This record gives sequence, structure tokens and C-alpha cells, in this order.
Amino acid sequence: MSATLPYRSTPVFDGGDAARSLCSARHRTKAGVWGLVRRIEGRLKLTYLDSGSEIIITPELPAVVLPEQPHLVTPLGPMKMQVDFYDQPPGG
Repeated sequence: MSATLPYRSTPVFDGGDAARSLCSARHRTKAGVWGLVRRIEGRLKLTYLDSGSEIIITPELPAVVLPEQPHLVTPLGPMKMQVDFYDQPPGG
């Protein structure tokens, strides 16, 4: 069985203007789209706004965002991150 591959990935965000705008607003994926938030460097907090739960994203523990799930990503200092998008639950 092969691993699920993303159909699209964001550029790597490094804390500049694009990352600040990405991290300062609530987001949600589209219907049928899963997001996998990956931290490359630094620390990130992901808040699931529907439940209020939070997790700290590490390279070993990326965070999955379900289709249409409202969320907020907060940098905890300097960081680099990327988001991969899938049309089915990401495996692996």
C-alpha cells in the first residue's frame, strides 16, 4: 500500500509577512480537504477553534486539520512551517 501524497503544499513560511498574516487569522480548510501543518524549525501552537484544544507542533508530531475545521496557528518565536493539503486523510 502506498502512502497518501499531498495534492498541494504551501511555500515554506519563515515568520515574515506572509506567515504573520497566515498565523494571525482563523482558517478552515475546504470541504473534502485535510491539512497537515508541519513545523520545520522553531515552535508552533495549533488551536482547534471548534473544541478549544491546543497542541504544540514538532517535526515528529505534525498536526492534522480536518475538512472545514476552524483553526488558528500561532508561532512561538522564530519558526519555519509548511502546510500540505490532501483529498483524503493523510497517512503515515
